[in-house]
Amino acid sequence: MKIVNSLLFLFLGLALFSCGNDHEDETADYSLEILENKSEFQLGESIQASVTAAGNAGIDSVVYFLGNQRLQKTTGQASLTHTFQNEKLGKWDLVAKIYSEGKNRELRRVITLYNDTPPIAYTYEIVNSYPHATDAYTQGLEFYNGELYESTGHYGESSLRKVDLETGEVLKKIDIPATYFAEGITILNDKIYQLTWKEDIGFIYDVETFEKLEEFAYNQSEQGWGLANDGQKLYKSDGTENIWILDPETLREETFIQTLTHRTISTQLNELEWVEGKIYANTYQKDGVAIINPENGAIEGIINFQGLREKLGNTADLDPVNDVLNGIAYNPETKKLYVTGKDWDTLFEVIIKEN
Repeated sequence: MKIVNSLLFLFLGLALFSCGNDHEDETADYSLEILENKSEFQLGESIQASVTAAGNAGIDSVVYFLGNQRLQKTTGQASLTHTFQNEKLGKWDLVAKIYSEGKNRELRRVITLYNDTPPIAYTYEIVNSYPHATDAYTQGLEFYNGELYESTGHYGESSLRKVDLETGEVLKKIDIPATYFAEGITILNDKIYQLTWKEDIGFIYDVETFEKLEEFAYNQSEQGWGLANDGQKLYKSDGTENIWILDPETLREETFIQTLTHRTISTQLNELEWVEGKIYANTYQKDGVAIINPENGAIEGIINFQGLREKLGNTADLDPVNDVLNGIAYNPETKKLYVTGKDWDTLFEVIIKEN
């Protein structure tokens, strides 16, 4: 009996080992090839790819995807030919799902899709200057029904404020618990949404009373940086190239765009603002503000705010590394754009001009 059991165990072990090897090697006879071995493309360019089979391996059909977007189905060893036009930019998996003899296998190659045109260069002109509180480490700035709201950061100093544009006076303020570093805000349907930096949590307030209504957790995003909204959905930056698109009811991160120019991937996008159908985003510790297409992530313009910091009255008191440009507010009622920075003593009304 012991001998029978031992032989049975040995047989089952060999069978499992054999099945395991078959599973591990199920794509070994196939390869996904891209013409000229290209891994970078621009909108308007075409990709040619094919799956080849070695030995006796066969191919009934192949379905190609870019991420989750279905591109094309081919039969046998026919090639994929696809011209990029309306896809979202960024790093994506080119996926080939291979169907053969009732089985399916999957191969992947990473490609990067860039915009087809360089961003337009813009500069600025100062129209007006207004006082800004020097204890406001600005993380978010937004107009709502003609009123200006601000979120400020630092552990132990974070706050949510309603501010008088003309005088800089703080009209209403609540302090955020010292365990949180407050970040960007946006306001939609009489609710203020405020992020925290590394705490994986956001707060929702009543816009009139500043009463905290509820909290929400982050999902896939790494941190909380900036927020904006288009009147329906929320857009959230997290310090990476991703801008996450959130359902305002569930706060679920439904999808994302990646921010790219015609040749670079942009990260550390911080404060966000929705301006006439585009997302304006400042780059942390830089003087540039990117103008982003929310449909595909293309950076269509860059505003150079170099020299603005030197026009402050408290430049000498600022930390050159941390007290940087951060704070974009667009008033849709007046069509006016405002910018400021962390602990800056001035808020500037500006107009943007092509350089």
